[in-house]
Amino acid sequence: MFIRYEEPVFRPPSEARSLILQATIGCSQNQCRFCGMYKMKKYRVRTLDELRRDLDTLPVGWLEQVQRVFLADGDALAYPQAGLVAVLELLHQRLPRLTRIACYASPRSLAGKSVADLQALRALKMRIFYFGLESGDNPTLALVNKGYTAEQMLQQCMKAKAAGIKLSITAILGLAGRKRSREHAEATGRWVTEVSPEYFSLLTMFKRHNDAYFDMIEPLSHGEIITEVLQVLHHLNPQRTILRSNHVSNFLNLAGSYPKDRDKLITQVEQVLAVARGDEEWFNQVPDYQEEYY
Repeated sequence: MFIRYEEPVFRPPSEARSLILQATIGCSQNQCRFCGMYKMKKYRVRTLDELRRDLDTLPVGWLEQVQRVFLADGDALAYPQAGLVAVLELLHQRLPRLTRIACYASPRSLAGKSVADLQALRALKMRIFYFGLESGDNPTLALVNKGYTAEQMLQQCMKAKAAGIKLSITAILGLAGRKRSREHAEATGRWVTEVSPEYFSLLTMFKRHNDAYFDMIEPLSHGEIITEVLQVLHHLNPQRTILRSNHVSNFLNLAGSYPKDRDKLITQVEQVLAVARGDEEWFNQVPDYQEEYY
């Protein structure tokens, strides 16, 4: 027996051991030009009965071992508050060893929740939101049609922090193309420094049903992406933040904790950049990673 998901299903790498439950289908925002994750889906909220039937397909003995749940799809926090509380209560009833619930959160879904709403979710073990900042640079956010400014997104994320919910923030290397690479990098570093999320991840711009966006920018080469990473790190100094750049799209993997590892990470990237300059062909080559299945 198994849950019949409405494909495709995406999850953060850190939710690999979690039970994935599709509270919503697609993404309530679904307008970002760079993102091809949910363009093939029409957003809708699934009912509590649908979710209950999903759980009914799984063996009771297996459910009794589940400790973590990831609520999909792209923006489960957009679920109306009363209904979302009911979903979390259902999980508490069916999963006796439950310790953590997580989901993606967009600026739109956070804007629809008060601090009190978020505190109510935390009381029911909602512990972490995965939030796509993409960039701290407003012109870049306008280019990708994010729909919110960096300042507006900062305000929404601070509500989550006030409610005691952890944040895992992602930004995208190469998102601004060559035109605003430096501005994108510097503003992103400053934004993350101000928020000081528990986790900060760097992805690299790649092709996934977003060819039209690539036509709007001049994509960065390997060397330019490494340079952009270094510019981010020079403006990044958060407190108690874990940095990762280990997404499949990344060719430069980084891992460290702030503020302890700040200087070490900068030195590491400076060394990589020096080595990369020795291979002119690779340095000037644009990465060709893409996902074709969905």
